[in-house]
Amino acid sequence: MKALVLTNERTLALAERPKPTVARPTDVVVRVVQTGICGTDRSVLVGKFPAQPGVVMGHEAVGVVDAVGPEVRELAPGDRVIINPTLYCGACPTCLKGARNFCENKSGQEVGLDLDGAFAEYIRLPALFVHRMPDDMSYDRAVVVEPLACALNNVEAGGVGPNDTVVVVGGGPMGVVTAMAAEHYGARVLLVEPDPFRQRLCADILESSGTGRVSVHHPADTVLAAHGDVVIDTVGHLLEQAMGYAAIGGRIVVMGYNDGAVATVRPLDILLRGLRIVGAGDFNAHSFPRAIGLARWLPLDKLITHRFCITEWDDAFGMLAPTAGSAYTAMKVVIHP
Repeated sequence: MKALVLTNERTLALAERPKPTVARPTDVVVRVVQTGICGTDRSVLVGKFPAQPGVVMGHEAVGVVDAVGPEVRELAPGDRVIINPTLYCGACPTCLKGARNFCENKSGQEVGLDLDGAFAEYIRLPALFVHRMPDDMSYDRAVVVEPLACALNNVEAGGVGPNDTVVVVGGGPMGVVTAMAAEHYGARVLLVEPDPFRQRLCADILESSGTGRVSVHHPADTVLAAHGDVVIDTVGHLLEQAMGYAAIGGRIVVMGYNDGAVATVRPLDILLRGLRIVGAGDFNAHSFPRAIGLARWLPLDKLITHRFCITEWDDAFGMLAPTAGSAYTAMKVVIHP
């Protein structure tokens, strides 16, 4: 099969790999229909997040069951499915406490980072992490379920409620999905994005809900200053900026992944303003089925702006990395095997 593999030089290469087959009684082999490019994928290529050279990348995937192991009862060949790429062992002390997203045995089990992922024609995973897609859900909506699960995790970590004003920092796909989730929880949402194209696209996607609770702003807009009951940094290196948006007693959630990000924070600012800084990590396993259910009511498919064949991977990633002086022209980009 064709697959996109991470090289030692932190680039991708199109390679031929053996098609995965059922190796364990609980295995499921999925024929991939499409996989979204995640910000984490780009972060790996630019050195902001670690991954194992030689791994097949990609983790936001949907597809069709191709084969199942003899102990799999809940899935059968032909079923349309969504991949949950956040694996856990279920047996370590952290998993037994219920914090499966912080499993102590993740090494070698991070799909698309050190375990072969979904930028390929097929992927193999334990049945526990393969979820049946609702009959009335499109692949385009389903491929954004994994980002939605991440968004739910961070919205809930911030304790978002109906009386809150939520400032979402970053108008990329994760920012838009997080804004959708926060609005669903009844909050007023101010999304912050400096790029003019993404400002317009975010407004088109979010303001169509008709609730009047979502608006899109430039980072310099004065309405943002000290206004957020909850501030969620979906970019991962804007903690200082996020703190400036937080109201007295505000909660700041660090969501975006950036291995090289550092921040200078004055402890007295946290103390005098009663701020709380929260890290949520990956989503916990129980969030994924809830994200599938919620996806039926959110226009997640509107995020997809571009599609590419796996052989056009370089162009696909190029859409999300504008050169100096050029603007964004894409939101969510998906790759078809």
